[in-house]
Amino acid sequence: LPTPPARLPYVPHLPPMALLGKVTATTFALETPLCVFDGHADASDAVWLAVAFANASATFRNPRSRADVPPYRRLPTARSYMTLETAAAAYSCSAPSPPVLRVGADTACRDQGRQDPCNGPLPSPGPYRVKFLLMGCRGPKAETRWSEPILLRRAVSPGSIDPAPTRHGSDVVVIASILASLGAVLATAVLGALGAKVWGSLCHQDLGTDAFTRRSYRTHHIPPALPQPLPPGCGCSPPGLCRSA
Repeated sequence: LPTPPARLPYVPHLPPMALLGKVTATTFALETPLCVFDGHADASDAVWLAVAFANASATFRNPRSRADVPPYRRLPTARSYMTLETAAAAYSCSAPSPPVLRVGADTACRDQGRQDPCNGPLPSPGPYRVKFLLMGCRGPKAETRWSEPILLRRAVSPGSIDPAPTRHGSDVVVIASILASLGAVLATAVLGALGAKVWGSLCHQDLGTDAFTRRSYRTHHIPPALPQPLPPGCGCSPPGLCRSA
C-alpha cells in the first residue's frame, strides 16, 4: 500500500492584507504557502491546489498519480477538481514567489475546453474549501488542512434592484433645486431693496444740490434792477425845478 501523505498543520487562507478583488463572483485569492513544504519536497515534486465544494471536501480522495488528477470541467458533477500545478521549489523559503495566488483567474482554458489542468472561473458562489497537496512521482507526499469555507460574492440581477432609492434621490434633487431658486430670489429682492434705498439717497442729495445751484444762479448772474431815468417833465413840480436841477 502507498504511504499516506504527511499531514501538515498549515491551513490555506485569504490574504490578510487589503486587496482589491480579494473575493469576486468567480475568483478568490489565497496566500502563497511559502516554506510549508520545506523538508518534504524534492526537486521533481509539484504542489497542487485541490478545490471542492464545502459539503464535498470530506469525501475528496487524493489522486494516486498526475493522470488521476480530477479536472476542472468535472467540477459540476464530481464536486471537486485540482489546479495550479506548481514546482515545489517555487514555494520554498528562499524562492521569490508572489505573495498571492488567484483561484479561478484563467478564463481562456474554460472557453477552449482544454484537457490539461485548468484554473477556470468558479461557476457558483460556493462555498468552497481548498487544500494544498504535494505530489511526487509515486503519488501524494504531503498535504495541508482544508481551509475554512470561502463564499464568493453574488452577482446582483438588474431586475432585483429597488428603484426606490433612485426616486428618492430625484426628489432630493428637486427639493434642493427649489430651495436654491428661492434663495436666489430672496437674495435678489434684498439686493434690490438696498439698491433702491441707496439710489434714493443719492437722488435726494442731487436734488438739493441742483436747487441750490439754480437759486445761486438767479441771484449771482442776474444784476439787480437799476433806477430807470424818468421822462422829461415827469415828476417835476413846478417844471422849472427839474430844469434848474
